[in-house]
Amino acid sequence: MAYYEKCIEIVIKQLDKFKPEKDNPEQFLETVLTSLQQDMSPQKLGFISEVLSGCLEYHKLLTIVVDAFYARDGQICLWSDYSLFEVICYLATFQLDDLGFQLFCSIIKSQPVHQICKFLRFFFNPLNLYSWIKDEWSLIYETAHVMENWIDPLMRWHPEVQELITQLEGVPADQIPVMKTKAKVTVPKEFNLTVPRPRAITMPEPVPTLAKPRPVPQSTYKEPKGQKLLQMIKTYNRRTAEELLLKANVEELQCAMPRLQREPPTQDVKKQLWHQSVPRIRRTPNLTFYKPNNLPVKLNTATILREGALYQRQVEKELQRVDKLVDGAGDFSEFLEWQKKMQAKDLEEQLAAEECRRLQGKLSHEEAILARQNLVQENKQKADRQKEKTAELMLQCAERRLQEEKAMKELVEQVTEAQKNVKIVQMKLVKGRQQIVQEVIEESRELLQRSVKAAKEEQKRRCELTAQLRALETQPTRKEKLVDLTEIPGYGLEGEMSVVELRERLAMLKETQKREQEEKRDQIIQGKRAKSQMIQNTVEQISLCRAAMGRTAALRWEEKKAQATRPRTPSQDERVLELKRKMEERAAERRRQTAPQLVSPPRAQRPNLRAQEEMQHWRELDQSRERRLRAKQETDRTCRATATRQLQAS
Repeated sequence: MAYYEKCIEIVIKQLDKFKPEKDNPEQFLETVLTSLQQDMSPQKLGFISEVLSGCLEYHKLLTIVVDAFYARDGQICLWSDYSLFEVICYLATFQLDDLGFQLFCSIIKSQPVHQICKFLRFFFNPLNLYSWIKDEWSLIYETAHVMENWIDPLMRWHPEVQELITQLEGVPADQIPVMKTKAKVTVPKEFNLTVPRPRAITMPEPVPTLAKPRPVPQSTYKEPKGQKLLQMIKTYNRRTAEELLLKANVEELQCAMPRLQREPPTQDVKKQLWHQSVPRIRRTPNLTFYKPNNLPVKLNTATILREGALYQRQVEKELQRVDKLVDGAGDFSEFLEWQKKMQAKDLEEQLAAEECRRLQGKLSHEEAILARQNLVQENKQKADRQKEKTAELMLQCAERRLQEEKAMKELVEQVTEAQKNVKIVQMKLVKGRQQIVQEVIEESRELLQRSVKAAKEEQKRRCELTAQLRALETQPTRKEKLVDLTEIPGYGLEGEMSVVELRERLAMLKETQKREQEEKRDQIIQGKRAKSQMIQNTVEQISLCRAAMGRTAALRWEEKKAQATRPRTPSQDERVLELKRKMEERAAERRRQTAPQLVSPPRAQRPNLRAQEEMQHWRELDQSRERRLRAKQETDRTCRATATRQLQAS
């Protein structure tokens, strides 16, 4: 059995090496036999060559069966046993009559029992043999040949193989005699280690003394003056911006109020509208502001060069424009006049659109008030219905709570009776657990005492070993070796030199490096001086350009002020008139609805101060709206002026 087991192992190894895509079966068989002729007997070599050549010849038939086994029943099996299943399939199909059943049983018993039994049960299944195995093999060979030579012999051996499988499955795996080869025992070898030299006691290094550091200057803990001034300027600007924003919000809220032009509203209506539409605005307390000093702004090099290049480009563009005018280029005066007319027309349309939007807002406000009044009435009706429903639901909830209380009382009585029986059982369990805990504590105490004794012995042994090692280290050793710094080592290397020569060369190299650094430093200083001179020239040029730009800006500002003081004609747009008419109709309708609801108290005895305040309020609303329109006109004029300047420059 061991004889055939070794032969089958050799065949399996060779089949694992065979690759059908690359290797030729005949050449592969010749190379294997030539390599095995020297170490094998002729009988063993003949068996190996017969089995290996048969597996290579019928490789397609065997792979069909083995692949199907892995796909169906052998999903747990390893793929490294693929060649073993091929050999078993070949022996059962082609060599079972020649070998005999006893020899076949011995070969099967020499392999892993569980995997072989699973494969034989799958292969000798009559359903598999007469169905898909016969069909697949018939695609390669003739059907009559397959049935006569392979399928029928396998079915004849089916009862004996089935008995063998039951026999192997009944015997445990430990009792099956399996021949095992003796593993090679490793022979230890001693390490060829060098004997370590005893370590010398080194002299302690002197503790370095550090120089006393300089104290930290007081300026690091104080904020610089420039930073304080900048912070004061920031706070001043922030507060002024908040004040302007507050004023703008107040004006917007005032402009949103509806304005009654024909009939002045009554005192009660005005008071109601004021409380409904305008929210309360809390006035800020009086604040103290700090006026910033006129500090010069320090510019860096990049900003100076960038601004100088900008002014230089502007000067070049102006010179090019003058040259074109001298050469006879056309003027843009007619185009500018046409542009002004069109911009004025656009401005009028824009103002009319703004007036329309304002009137639409007032109209929507009036409609919202009417809708709110209708909604209040509907909500009152819904609230009455909801109250009736809630009263009915409260009665139902009270009845349900009484029923639940009765059920809870019954449950409490049942639970108290069950708790009395549970307490007796709990006492018994507590006593049993206490006894177990005492036993465990005693055992743990004994184990702890044993471990403490073992630890003390181990500590004592380690102390003795450390004392011996320290005694060996304290033995004196002498190491003396004279070194000549002027001597060349003589290793045979190229450019070999002594330590003294090496030091001299290093000193010369340091001197050359120092000289190069000084030359570079001089070049850098000269470049910085030239750059500072160039920056100074550009700063002077920028100051001149800024003065000229300031003069032109002042002239433009005077022109804007003159244009702003001109009177504005009221808009006569049809859309505006139609919206005003609709708004007056909505206001009259709202007054008609609110008139019967309001009950005015006697006010004859009070002074007429409230009427004066309301008239002043409506007057301020008109003035704020006019101011906003005037500011809008000024911004449009500035945009037009910038556009004309750009066209003239181009």
